[in-house]
Amino acid sequence: MHARKAKLKTHFISAKAKLKHNVTPRRVVLLAAAATSAFLLLFTLRTLHSAASRSARASAAATVAAAIASTSPASVAADRADQLEQHHHQECAKVPSSVAEALVHYATSNETPRQTEAEARAAARVLARRAPCSLLVLGLGPDSALWTALNHGGRTLFLEADAGRIASARAAHSAGIDLQAHPVAFQQEAMTPSDDLLALRNSSDCAASPPKPLTVDHLEQSPCTLAPRGLPATFYEAEWDVIIVNAPVPGAIYTAAVAARARRPGTGETDVLVHGVDNTTEESFARAFLCEPYLKDEAGRLRHFSIPSHMDKDAMPFCPLIR
Repeated sequence: MHARKAKLKTHFISAKAKLKHNVTPRRVVLLAAAATSAFLLLFTLRTLHSAASRSARASAAATVAAAIASTSPASVAADRADQLEQHHHQECAKVPSSVAEALVHYATSNETPRQTEAEARAAARVLARRAPCSLLVLGLGPDSALWTALNHGGRTLFLEADAGRIASARAAHSAGIDLQAHPVAFQQEAMTPSDDLLALRNSSDCAASPPKPLTVDHLEQSPCTLAPRGLPATFYEAEWDVIIVNAPVPGAIYTAAVAARARRPGTGETDVLVHGVDNTTEESFARAFLCEPYLKDEAGRLRHFSIPSHMDKDAMPFCPLIR
C-alpha cells in the first residue's frame, strides 16, 4: 500500500516537471492564438449559416407572397380579363348569325333589289361607321335583311304603313333574321304639288322645335298633316343614330326629320339616308324637310343628310341658311 502511494507520487512529480518544461510563454501565446482562431472560425461559420437561413426564409416568404398575390382579387380579375379577351377574339373570328342568315336569304331569294351597287355601298359606309347603333328604317323591302345584318349588335326598328307587307316580309325571311317591324299610319303618303308641301314646312304646326324629350303627344296629337300615327313605344325610347327612308313619301320623310332633330344636344348628328328619289317633287320635298345644307352625299337615287339636334333651340331655324 505504501509502495503504491510512493509510486504515484513519483509519477506526479515527474509529470509536473515535464509540464513545467514544455509549457513555455511562447507556447501559451500560440495556444491562445489557435483557440482564438478556432473561435473566430466557428463564429464566422455560424454567422454565414444564420444569413443563409434568413435569406432562405426571405426567399420562401417572397414565394409565398407571390403565390398569395397570384390569387388576389386583382390578379384573378386580370386573368379573367385575359380569358375574356381570348374568348372575344375567338368569337370575332366567327361570322355573326345575322350576317350568315342574310347571306342565305339573298342566295335563295327571288326578290329584285331596289338599290344599285353604288347606292348600297354608300349606305353601307354610313352603317360601317356608326354600327352597332340605333337604326330606324321607314319601310320594309328586299333590303331589310341587309340593314339588320349591317347593324349586327345594334337595335334595328322597321316602321311600315302596309300591314300586309310586314306579314310577307316575316314569311319571306328565315327565323334567324329578327325583323322588329311595327305598323304605322302616315296621314299623307302621296306626293302633292311641291308648293303645297313646302308651305307645310314653313308652318309652325310642322316646323316647331321638338320638346324635351320627344313625347307621344307631340306626334299623335300634332296638327301637322304630315305627322304619323300609331308609332310604337320603342320609337320614343331610343335616340336614332341612323334613319333610312326606303320610300320618300311625305309622312316618312317628316318622321325622319322630327326624330333626327329630337336627338339630345351634344350626342352627335343623325345620319338620314333617303332612297328612291325618282322625280323632282320627291327631290324637292326631301331637300326641304331634311334641309339642303345638311346634304352630305348623293349616289344615284340615294341622298345622305346629316342632321344636328334642334332640341331646346327655339331660335334655331328649321333649316340653316344657305351661304
